[in-house]
Amino acid sequence: MTRPDIHLMRFEQRLDAPPEAVFPFFADPRNLEAITPPLLRFRLLTPQPIAMGPGTFLQYALRIHGVPVRWDTLIQEWDPPCRFVDVQVRGPYRLWHHTHSLEAIDGGSATLMRDTVRYAVGFGVVGEVARRAVVARDVRAIFAFRAERVPGLLEESAAASDGGPSSTG
Repeated sequence: MTRPDIHLMRFEQRLDAPPEAVFPFFADPRNLEAITPPLLRFRLLTPQPIAMGPGTFLQYALRIHGVPVRWDTLIQEWDPPCRFVDVQVRGPYRLWHHTHSLEAIDGGSATLMRDTVRYAVGFGVVGEVARRAVVARDVRAIFAFRAERVPGLLEESAAASDGGPSSTG
């Protein structure tokens, strides 16, 4: 049974690359800065290099409506190139559980990317008012920004790894 204070959002996007080419982009936590709206001033604090897998602990700093926030996450599941799950350990939500999955489509030449977020704001009635007025809209805006940015960044990443025109090498 789902608790009434836990909310669910789902986002889907088709990407013109197979999951094996898409997953490495999302497996690099530094790329989260590039796909997060600049207004949030999102920064990775975890020292490099980062070995990604179950139990990886990541720390971020960001600003939510100008307020500085720390966001610590734990990689709970890691199944390249199909999916991973990150959960908030410390941050702005009472609960944040994000499943990121990649499914091969079009005979394996493309990917259907799905993000499923279960979240709770906390703070009772005040939190529910904030969720309805601001939080849900903000989460949708973050994933809309990602949907705009990811295809181009994947192309740049592929071109750089192939030594193409975007490569600085």
